[in-house]
Amino acid sequence: MHGLPANLEDALLGLVREKLFEGGAPLTVETDLFAAGLDSMGIMQLMISIEERFGVRVPESAVTRDNFSTASSLAAMVRRCAAPA
Repeated sequence: MHGLPANLEDALLGLVREKLFEGGAPLTVETDLFAAGLDSMGIMQLMISIEERFGVRVPESAVTRDNFSTASSLAAMVRRCAAPA
């Protein structure tokens, strides 16, 4: 699937830590990212980083609270975006 890593959830969690929560509270793939401090600006930064890192286009319609709520939900969204049309 377009070269997505097998451990996509962990890769996304690393990206979240790197881009948004440097040195913050411990995060797991099921951590509520909004409760941890994710905001609208963070969503945009994360979306751009996902597109650059994984070579997928995230359509505006996919930018929802549900899709960005956890690393697991992010991984599901990235897989959908990477799937052939």
